[in-house]
Amino acid sequence: MATDLLPSLLGNLWSIALVVLFFGGSIFVHELGHFLAARRRGVLVERFSIGFGPPLWSWRGRDGVEYRIAWFPLGGYVLLPELADLGAAEGPSRADLSGRPPVTYGTRMLVFAAGAACNLLFAFVLAVLLWSLGQPMSSDVLSTRIGHVAPSLKLPDGREVPSPAREAGLEPGDHIRRIDGRPVAAWIDIQNSLILGTGRDASGRPQVVFTVERAGRVLEVTIHPQLAGDERVRRVGIGPGFELLVHAVAADSPAARAGFQPEDEILQADGRPVWSDVPFRAALAAAGGRELEVRVRRAGAERVLRLPAAEGAAAVPGAGLSLKTGFQTVHVSPFRQLGDAIGWTYRTLLSLVHPRSDIGLDKMSGPVGIARVLHSAAEVGLRAVFLITLLLNVNLALFNLLPIPVLDGGHMLFATLGRLRGRPLPASLIAGAQSVFMVVLLSLVAYVTVFSDVPRTLREMRADRAAPPAAAPATPAAPVPAR
Repeated sequence: MATDLLPSLLGNLWSIALVVLFFGGSIFVHELGHFLAARRRGVLVERFSIGFGPPLWSWRGRDGVEYRIAWFPLGGYVLLPELADLGAAEGPSRADLSGRPPVTYGTRMLVFAAGAACNLLFAFVLAVLLWSLGQPMSSDVLSTRIGHVAPSLKLPDGREVPSPAREAGLEPGDHIRRIDGRPVAAWIDIQNSLILGTGRDASGRPQVVFTVERAGRVLEVTIHPQLAGDERVRRVGIGPGFELLVHAVAADSPAARAGFQPEDEILQADGRPVWSDVPFRAALAAAGGRELEVRVRRAGAERVLRLPAAEGAAAVPGAGLSLKTGFQTVHVSPFRQLGDAIGWTYRTLLSLVHPRSDIGLDKMSGPVGIARVLHSAAEVGLRAVFLITLLLNVNLALFNLLPIPVLDGGHMLFATLGRLRGRPLPASLIAGAQSVFMVVLLSLVAYVTVFSDVPRTLREMRADRAAPPAAAPATPAAPVPAR
């Protein structure tokens, strides 16, 4: 017990350290952009703070700037009294601005945009690292082929309804080429396109159009998704297809006597193609007490193996087979990585305000949720942390550019309106709008934390406790969590 505790403790400490480094680092990079641009353009910088509230640690440099780490690490700020008055969040300014020349419109726009620019630059650096190192991805993540079509879906109220995919006529082996006219290149594209979809039919039901390739023919299939699962997101009842490999064979099991060996690729069961572990396990269960014919590929050659009828699948779970899928290291162009992240972030933000979308604030993640995802990524490996941090920085950049008071985009909006009217907007108007939206923003963070992050974390903890230990997973988890 003690020998197991130390590695577990060290692993958790390492994961927590990575969360602090990359989560805090992303905020630092954003504020550093504002700081460097302000110093470069001669704008007075009074304070550089990571976090809000009273200082946990502070130091005043020779440049006159107060550098601090504050108690509430939900963001950060650079106090620029010449550009914005955010006393409610950043504290009052003590700077004497008399005699200083007015700050030009170009300088304001440059300083306000610099934070997002630095986040995108940091994201690009991470993309270059991932491109250079490569990302190990499993076949199910890279797939656009349907591996199985579920017969039914379970709704949040406990009811089971027919699977929308089966009702619409999707079949295992179909290659998904487009969803609602947009090309898809991997299973995560399929999931995101479905979840973020805004299509509805004349009666208001969710609707999505799959373009699939089947036996050389291109078909368009209209499907009506259901809001299913704990997250109540659009689902149609399909799973990815992937190469199904034998991980291990239990000694003196039906599979061992049939001649199965590790790394065999399972191609068919009872003469039917096997596109994932689901149909193969279904074939094992259906065999009952009869012999099951399985076609495999071994060292490039195909052969037929026969699971003996005497014991069947019921006597030994899985007939003694432990299954897995293949992995490969992919090197994705940094420009494509950044472009994909920007595209999905934009579509997510659009779905939040689209009247025909099923995405609400309860589907979002706040600081707690982001930390949880980073912690999970840290348990997978450093490259997974790089990927999540890349997505986080793109999210920070685009979110902060929204034209909402308190955010950088709001400051840019106020500066532009002042430019158009020939004189700055009244300071009282700007201060009032910023105070109101600061309350709104903090309320949204609290709402997402209470109604999204905490319930999601508790569900995952319960699922982890309820999950039985397994010798080997059917499909190892892929280090590319994304939503």
